[in-house]
Amino acid sequence: MGSEPADHLPPVALAIAGSDSGGGAGIQADLKTFSAFGVFGATVLTALTAQNTVGVQGVHPVPVEFIAQQFDSVCSDLPVAAAKVGMLATSEVIEVVARKIAQHRLPHLVLDPVMVAKSGDRLLAPEAREALVRLLFPLAEVVTPNVEEASDLLQGKRVGNLEDMKAAARSLHALGARCVLLKGGHITRGAADVLYDGSETLVFEGRHVATPHTHGTGCTLSSAIAAGLALGKPVREAVAEAKAYIQGAIEHALPLGKGRGPLHHMYRQCAEERA
Repeated sequence: MGSEPADHLPPVALAIAGSDSGGGAGIQADLKTFSAFGVFGATVLTALTAQNTVGVQGVHPVPVEFIAQQFDSVCSDLPVAAAKVGMLATSEVIEVVARKIAQHRLPHLVLDPVMVAKSGDRLLAPEAREALVRLLFPLAEVVTPNVEEASDLLQGKRVGNLEDMKAAARSLHALGARCVLLKGGHITRGAADVLYDGSETLVFEGRHVATPHTHGTGCTLSSAIAAGLALGKPVREAVAEAKAYIQGAIEHALPLGKGRGPLHHMYRQCAEERA
């Protein structure tokens, strides 16, 4: 674990995730989000995908030895202030990622349990679910599942309304994470997310946007939270700022491609340039 960065340098956030060749999700979305928050992004690639706005056409896992080498290269040189974990396709990948996070004592870990892509393509092997919970939940400061992932992690427990979300957040917290941000998406009128920190439940309201162009929302939100933590924000403030950012990124989403278009990660910077 490196020393704290000098005052004039941006903090470093590490994205541990898969690549999206279409550029809308995964490592590509993580790096765009870090840049939008003024955070320097480093990466550990866990998988390559052949992917676009329509779906995932192929997945090529990165060898676990090379995943470990990426961790060692980054963490021996850069002062990582926060990290986010995204796509981890297999139990073997989960095991090496958990081992390296612990070895390098990475702070402020945000875990996005990427299980199924927006297109419906499964990105986490079913047998890897237990390893994800057992090995990574205890290392995570914040876990950010959506309602479908929460139901899967809780072995089919129904999550259909706000009260279900609150109960599910408490159940997920009991699995070992310090904080759980359960993303409601379309199941609540206000696109509400629920944060449970072990003692208090907070509801973060949003505005529903009638758009199909939501590719990369989960990756982007977890990266935005990690960026806030890297900047020294407490969890609640980091979540609130990430929620506001994702709202704008969806409202300014880009209708690119033939399927679900990507968010506009740099909408704030573009607005400033036009002003």
